[in-house]
Amino acid sequence: MINGRVALLLAALGLVGCSSRPAIPVASDQTLVMESGILAMGIIAESPEMGTHELQPSASSRLFNERQQPVTVHYRFFWYDTRGLEMHPLEAPRSITIPARSGVTLYGSANYLGAHSVRLYLYL
Repeated sequence: MINGRVALLLAALGLVGCSSRPAIPVASDQTLVMESGILAMGIIAESPEMGTHELQPSASSRLFNERQQPVTVHYRFFWYDTRGLEMHPLEAPRSITIPARSGVTLYGSANYLGAHSVRLYLYL
């Protein structure tokens, strides 16, 4: 009887582990997440600043390209409520090409009035 319960518990835990999606391990106060390749490509990023635009939560972040050639960066803003829970649906990923030796500003707007914080994810 006990072996049956243990086997059932292990099977349930296995299913839970299989159904979870991969996530980027970050601290709740980390507002900027960059894959290692971003730094290797000479991209410097500022943490996003949150504000409001026409009553909607919005965010912006400056990116700088230190290389002699343009670099294309992919990004996504993730929005969180007051409890720190990710708000869905997620924004679609976007891309921007940063010209050589210059900077650009990324902008994002939450489609949710309850957005309390934002995280910017950058990748190649």
